[in-house]
Amino acid sequence: MILLVAATDRELCGHDGLVCGVGPVEAAAATARTLALRSFDAVLHVGLAGARGVPVGSLVVGTEAVYCDLSAEWPVVERVAADPGLVAAVAAALAAESQTPIHTSATVGGARKSPRDRVSHAPLVEAMEGFGVLRAAELAGVPAVEVRAISNELGEPDRAKWNLTGALEALEDALPTLVTAVSA
Repeated sequence: MILLVAATDRELCGHDGLVCGVGPVEAAAATARTLALRSFDAVLHVGLAGARGVPVGSLVVGTEAVYCDLSAEWPVVERVAADPGLVAAVAAALAAESQTPIHTSATVGGARKSPRDRVSHAPLVEAMEGFGVLRAAELAGVPAVEVRAISNELGEPDRAKWNLTGALEALEDALPTLVTAVSA
């Protein structure tokens, strides 16, 4: 059995799944609770994201979730790898879509403002829940993967220019393929 997780009902695109809420804390709490109450074979986390260097409307398979809001003087968990088998299966099912780390920040544009990214011009994908969902799955011993549809260019302040409708359509079109790939 697959647990399909998204921050909002709109991102589930009519599929049954867990609406985990917006932000890393809500996502972690809701996912951990669900995984504690029922047994699942895998977690498929989906939703929208902003990106730099990745075309709006494309899908991205997360190789890991990087938590950008955490900073401490001692070692902390700030990365969680997606399950390599699920990444490979989803990437193969989506054919030409990209694979990259997805950065988690509770603030829109937070990954861009992170000290790690200040000098980088590499592609960057940012969302708000991935680290929470993948970390909860990791602690529960359930393989997980995150897939995001790109709705906007990072740093675009005019939200009227964000293509939420197109990104949701791309996600909706891909969901049956994603669920099948994760279930295999």
